[in-house]
Amino acid sequence: MATEEHSVPETKDVYPLLPLRGLLVFPGMVLHFDVGRPKSVRALEQAVANDHLIVLASQEDGQVDDPSADDLYGIGTLARVKQMLKLPNGTIRVLVEGLKRAVLRAFVSEDDLFTVRVETYDEPEDVVVTPAIEAMRRSVTQQFEQYVRLSRKLDLDTYATVVDMSHPGQFADAVASHLPLKVREKQDILEAFDIEKRLERLLQILSDEREVLELERKIHQRVRKQMERTQKEYYLREQMKAIQRELGDKEGRQAEVDELREKLAAKRMPDDVRDRVEKEIARLERIPPASAEGTVVRNYIDWLLALPWLEAAKSTADIARAERILNEEHYGLDKVKERILEFIAVQALTDKQAGPIICLAGPPGVGKTSLARSIAKSLKRPFVRVSLGGVRDEAEIRGHRRTYIGSMPGRILQGMRQASVVNPVFLLDEIDKMASDFRGDPASAMLEVLDPEQNRAFSDHYIEIPYDLSNVLFITTANNVYQIPAPLRDRMEVIQLSGYTEIEKLHIAREHLLPKQRTAHALKGDRIRISDDVLLEVIRHYTREAGVRQLDRQLAAVCRKVARAVAAGDAKRVTVTSGVLQSYLGPHKYEFGEMETEDQVGVVAGLAWTEMGGDLLLVEVSIVPGSGKLVLTGQLGDVMKESAQTALSYVRSRTRALRLPPDFHEKVDIHIHVPEGAIPKDGPSAGITMATALVSALTHVRVRHDVAMTGEITLRGRVLPIGGLKEKSLAAHRAGIRTIVIPKGNVKDLDEVPDLVKSEVEFVPVSHMDEVLRLALVDNPLDHAGGSLADEPWWADVWSDSRFGGGEAHQ
Repeated sequence: MATEEHSVPETKDVYPLLPLRGLLVFPGMVLHFDVGRPKSVRALEQAVANDHLIVLASQEDGQVDDPSADDLYGIGTLARVKQMLKLPNGTIRVLVEGLKRAVLRAFVSEDDLFTVRVETYDEPEDVVVTPAIEAMRRSVTQQFEQYVRLSRKLDLDTYATVVDMSHPGQFADAVASHLPLKVREKQDILEAFDIEKRLERLLQILSDEREVLELERKIHQRVRKQMERTQKEYYLREQMKAIQRELGDKEGRQAEVDELREKLAAKRMPDDVRDRVEKEIARLERIPPASAEGTVVRNYIDWLLALPWLEAAKSTADIARAERILNEEHYGLDKVKERILEFIAVQALTDKQAGPIICLAGPPGVGKTSLARSIAKSLKRPFVRVSLGGVRDEAEIRGHRRTYIGSMPGRILQGMRQASVVNPVFLLDEIDKMASDFRGDPASAMLEVLDPEQNRAFSDHYIEIPYDLSNVLFITTANNVYQIPAPLRDRMEVIQLSGYTEIEKLHIAREHLLPKQRTAHALKGDRIRISDDVLLEVIRHYTREAGVRQLDRQLAAVCRKVARAVAAGDAKRVTVTSGVLQSYLGPHKYEFGEMETEDQVGVVAGLAWTEMGGDLLLVEVSIVPGSGKLVLTGQLGDVMKESAQTALSYVRSRTRALRLPPDFHEKVDIHIHVPEGAIPKDGPSAGITMATALVSALTHVRVRHDVAMTGEITLRGRVLPIGGLKEKSLAAHRAGIRTIVIPKGNVKDLDEVPDLVKSEVEFVPVSHMDEVLRLALVDNPLDHAGGSLADEPWWADVWSDSRFGGGEAHQ
C-alpha cells in the first residue's frame, strides 16, 4: 500500500473504517449508499455515537464479501456521516460527505469492526497556481466540456458548478467524481496528493473517455441510419403491396419474393447458405419483372431451397433385417452378401456415416443394381440411381456455369435434390462407360465425388457453394473394372459378381423371375404351370449368359403366349411342356453339352473372359503349302497376335522333340483363326490354346473334344496365371466341358469357383506346355514310341505327301 510523498499533520487519530465495494468517495463529494454487512453496520453505529467521522476505503476486489486489511487500498477518505436511514430489508442507507484524504497507517481492530489509525491530508488553501497547473486546468476544463456534450449524462448546471471551483485540487476531485471510472482509476487520482500530477492523470483519463464517447456516437449514428433505411424499405414495400392490391396484381414480383422468403424461413440450412439465399432474394426483388435475368436468379434460388442441406433420413443398420432382405431378393451370391453385411455391421457400430465406396463389378444381368437397391432398403435410406453410360461432358458431373442459357447443376446434385436427404444410397451405374472428349474428362470430376477426404466440400459450378457429400453412401457398378481409370478405381472397393450356375438360375427363375412375370401378365393362381425340367430347358437351350436378363425375357415371352390363350378363351390354364415351349419360343437356339462331338485336328477349346461373363473360344489352325507366312484372322487384338507369335516360336524350339523337320516353317503357311470374326478378341490367356492347336495341326494328332484350357505361354513353354477363372469355369460348365487345364498359379482361385462346378468339372493345374500337350492331345508326340528322339517319326509320311512337295495327298 505504497503512497506518494506528501505532508501530513503530526497528530494521528483512530477512526472506525467502512470498506466500500465498487465505490470511492472523494473529498468534497456527497454520496449515499446502502450498508448491510455486520462489520460495516457496527462501524457506522460507532461513528454516529462519537463524532460522526468515519474512514471510507475501497476494496481492491469487490467480489470479496468479508475483506481483511490486505484487501483494502492504503489510502481512503475521512468522511462525515450526515444521515442514516434503516430500510425494511434490514440494510442501512447512509449519506456521507468526504472531508479529506486519509492514509491508513495501522489497523487497531479487525474483529467486530474495523478501526484504523490514519494520517489525514488537508488540501492547502493558498495553492501557488503555476503556469503548468493553469495549463493543465484549462485542458481538463476543455476536455470535460466536450465529455459533457457527448455523454448527455451531466447537465450544464453541474458542469458550471464544477468549472467555477477556484481551488485546482478540489476542481480535479470534483471532475473525477462525475466521471464513470473504474475504482482503480479513481484510486489513482485519490492517491495523487500532488495537484499537478492529479490534473495530468485526470487529463489522460478524460481524453480516453472522450474517444470512447466519439466511437459510441459514430456507432449509434450508423445503427440509426440502418434502422431508418430498413424502416424506409418496409414502408416502400407496404406501399408497393397496397398498389398491387389496388391494381389486382396478385402475381407480381413482390408476391413471388414473399413466397421465397416464407420458404427460406421454413428451410433448415447452414448460415452461410442462408445469407446467400437472402442476398439472391434481395437481388431478385430489385430486378424488373420483364428482365430475363430474373428467371436465372429465380431458378438459382429454387435450387438452393430445394437441395437438402441438413435434412437426414433416420437410417437403421439392423444386421438380421438386412440379411433377410438380401436372401429374399437374391439367390446365391453368398460372398457378396457377406461383404455387404460386414459393411452394414460397421455402420451399426459407428456413428460415422461415411464409408468405403463400393463397386459392384460383373457381367450384365447378375443383379448389381438390384443389390444396391436392397442395401438402401435394408438401411431404410432413399435410393437414387444415376446412369453414367456415355457421359462425356464434365459439366454433367460438376454442373454448368450460370452464365450459360439453360444451365443447371450436375447429375450429383440433381440426385441429391431427388433424394431430399443428405444421406441417401446413391448408385452411380455403369461407371466404366464414361468417356472423355474436348468438353472435359468426367472421370476426373468423379474423383472429388468419390474421395471421402474431398467430398465434404464438393464444388458444383452452378451452385457455387461447397456441398457436403460425406454422408452419402456411394455404390458404383461396372462391367469391366479395367476400363475405369486407375486413380478412380483406387478410391473404390471392388466386389466381383461373376455369374450364376445352372442350378442357381433355376432357383432364381422359380422363386423370383416367374412370380414377377405372372403378376405382370395377370396369370395368378394356376393359369400357367411350368415344371423345373421345362425351366432347365429354357436355361440350357434358349439362353447362354452369365446373368439372368435373357432368361427373364424368355419367361416373359412364354407368359405372353399363355396370356393370349387365356384371354382368347382357348384355355383356362396352360401347362407348358417341352413341345409347347418349342411352339412358343421356336427351335432350340443353343446346344447344351459338348461344343464338339468328336476329336479333331487343329481345333482346341479355349476359355475367354468378356464383359458379358465367361465364354468358350475355339481356336482353329490350318496348315497349307506356302513360304512360311503366319496368317491371323478373327478380329484379334495385339495381345492375342503376340500370343500366336510366342506359340509359334515355342513350337519351332521343340521341332526335334516333336519330330518336325527343322525347316518346316519355310515350306508351309500357318493360318490361325478364331471364329465369330465380327467380335473383337484380345487377352493373353489364349497362349497355350494356340500352341496346342499349332502342335495338333503340324503333327496331325487330334485334340480331345472334352478338354478346355486357359493360360499364358512364354517362349520357354512356361504356363503363367490368368484372370477371370470363375467366369471361364462357368462358361465351360455351361458348354458341357468336364476337364479344364489351368495354370498352377491359379489353384488359389478355385476357392471362388462354385461347388457345383467343382463337383462336375476336373481342374488340372499345369506349369509347362509339355504337360498341356500330354493332357489335351489324343496321342502325344512328345512321348510316342517311348520318346526316343532317334526313332523315325511315325508321321513322316505326312510330310512327304503332295501338300508339302512330296508324294500323293494324304487323306
